[in-house]
Amino acid sequence: MSKTLNIKLVPVLSLTNLRRISKVKVMSFLMVLTLTFLIMASFNLSGNKKGQHSRAAAEVSSKKNSIDMKQVMKIIHSELEYTPRKVPDEKDVIEMEPHLFSVVPRHFLPGVKSPCWYEEISGEHSTDPYKNNRYCPSTSKTLCDKMRPNFHKHLQHRDGKLFRLRCLPYFYIIGQPKCGTTDLHSRLRRHPQVQYSIIKEPQWWTRRRFGYIHIKDGFKGIVRVEDYLDLFDLAAQHIQEEMNRNSSGEHHITQTFVTQGGTKVVNVLKVEASPSTMWDNMAWSYVHRDRKESEPGFLTQDFIHTLQPGAKLIIILRDPVERLYSEYLYFRTGKTSVKDFHEKTMRCLQLFQSCLSEQSLRSCVYNRSLHDSMLVRLHVGLYVVFLLDWLTVFHRDQILVLRLEDYSADLRATLHKAFDFLGLSPLSVELEEEVMKKQVSNSRRMTDRDLGPMLPATRDLLRDFYQPFNRKLASLLDNNAFLWSYP
Repeated sequence: MSKTLNIKLVPVLSLTNLRRISKVKVMSFLMVLTLTFLIMASFNLSGNKKGQHSRAAAEVSSKKNSIDMKQVMKIIHSELEYTPRKVPDEKDVIEMEPHLFSVVPRHFLPGVKSPCWYEEISGEHSTDPYKNNRYCPSTSKTLCDKMRPNFHKHLQHRDGKLFRLRCLPYFYIIGQPKCGTTDLHSRLRRHPQVQYSIIKEPQWWTRRRFGYIHIKDGFKGIVRVEDYLDLFDLAAQHIQEEMNRNSSGEHHITQTFVTQGGTKVVNVLKVEASPSTMWDNMAWSYVHRDRKESEPGFLTQDFIHTLQPGAKLIIILRDPVERLYSEYLYFRTGKTSVKDFHEKTMRCLQLFQSCLSEQSLRSCVYNRSLHDSMLVRLHVGLYVVFLLDWLTVFHRDQILVLRLEDYSADLRATLHKAFDFLGLSPLSVELEEEVMKKQVSNSRRMTDRDLGPMLPATRDLLRDFYQPFNRKLASLLDNNAFLWSYP
């Protein structure tokens, strides 16, 4: 009886235990599944960019050899040694822009370091000088409004006539884009002896005087040199005030005066900072396309030098590989990705190689059709080509070439170098500290940083491409820092 009872109880107990065990197992399985899902989701979120970067790198690795870099380098090396450009005669430069040279005189006031002169005004210009200024209807309208109240106060009366002081910049920050020109300009303008245009980048010399901002956007109307000069009116008014103090015998602001050859000179310097000035000759080529020249006969520097043979120029450069990627991120055209940047770079290298196989290096660098076809501005990083062209008209001691890497590593030392080059007085301790602590201007946006670095394959291609140009630049400047330590 007991045996039978025991036999019957066993299956009952086993079924109960089984149900309990099954319930525990199900709960445990669900918990493990949930944890696994959370871990995987977290991994995907944190590693998504890295994963995308790796996949992109794998996808382009098979395409790495789709361009024959050895052939490209062979062509570049053969083209790098070329005869310097033929500088046009001064009379030809003047004939090319007769209005410009009719407005700006060939000689400037001796008592001012900046190139200034007096211009007689009459008619509506004496009541509203900015009425027809083409810069004013744009975003600068409020700035032009700020200039109006003080305009008449600074007019000079002589022999029953009215005169205004006109000035061109004493120095230009001419390039290159995405190399720190905005930040450099913003710090230099803090110096009490530096006055600036109401627009940091007028783009007048390279674009606006021909009626274009971007050629693809069509003709916008020619901006006259008078409109360009208006941008410096506040600075001219400041210089006029210093000249009045000098003539009246007031000497309490001695920092704005220097002595040159026994004469007291107003040491107020005007600056303009369009980073297209160094390299962009596309609008001129477009307007004068009927000339059908293989290489441009006239460059921006020909006109600046003819007007201002004593102008000073500042150029700030960076590793051209990083410059190109920074510019790509800045403009953000279309779908931005490291793979897209690689593909666009490859396409531009192919286009440049094709051009070099048929034309000279300088012809390709200034080629408008090639420029319009470029998905990234590869040629802007060929610094030595542009610098050599500027050196055909300006002396080496008129050009200061800086590196963004040095500027970022030792801001104080780099600014001191610029002050010395321009002949500026040292800043007070308080003002210098204020300049040093100023927030960086036009730095990379957070959304751009999220994309991460370019692909290693892209970097390798670009380093190979730019290396011979960097070597020539380093040799020209006698400074191996401009090699950017490429292996």
